[in-house]
Amino acid sequence: MPDKGPDAVLWDMDGTLVDSEKLWTVALHDTARLLGGTMSPAARAAVVGGDMARTLATLFDDLGLPRDRARMAEAERFIDDRTAELFAGGLEWRPGAQEALRLLDGLGWPTALVTNTERALTEAALDSIGREHFAVSVCADEVPSGKPDPDLYLRAAELLGVPPTRCLAVEDSPNGALAAERAGAAVLVVPCDVPVPAGPGRVLRPSLVGLTRADLHASYAQARAERAA
Repeated sequence: MPDKGPDAVLWDMDGTLVDSEKLWTVALHDTARLLGGTMSPAARAAVVGGDMARTLATLFDDLGLPRDRARMAEAERFIDDRTAELFAGGLEWRPGAQEALRLLDGLGWPTALVTNTERALTEAALDSIGREHFAVSVCADEVPSGKPDPDLYLRAAELLGVPPTRCLAVEDSPNGALAAERAGAAVLVVPCDVPVPAGPGRVLRPSLVGLTRADLHASYAQARAERAA
């Protein structure tokens, strides 16, 4: 019998399930103004899907500021507070995302939320998304290093009791796709704010609209076959 797979589905949050990257953009531009400058489009694109440490480093470099620890810590607090304010206004679903989660609920497959957003903000987002859709969730402040490093995906697979190679990760960004690949997962890429380059182990789909069980099987099988080639 052919290997149908996957044994678990690992969901990114920002830009994949909810259109929160636009809110992060507001928070980052507000932070840049607080620091006395303007964040460039190139810097913003570079940090989509990235963790806070890399985001701050990129922002300070982009503004020509020294990486002063105290000032970076102040900027991080501002970003968190501003983003929390924006999240409180509600999160807009990405096209097809809510239906995709309901599909997985019906299939009974193990699922995880795997996000570079820190736990406090993730909990606020889960109030909108629905925490009942996920067996576990893993956040950037709960692992040694966030995306594009593999730690988040490795931890999610561990919590689900499934080998990473038996998982399908759903991502929207280059940083997120790279993190999932480094963990050994197959990757279904649904781009949002920035293009994601094609590559072995990545299956690109324009949106989650109309996603079916057969699509999930096919995406996993194609990504696995391409990585093995």
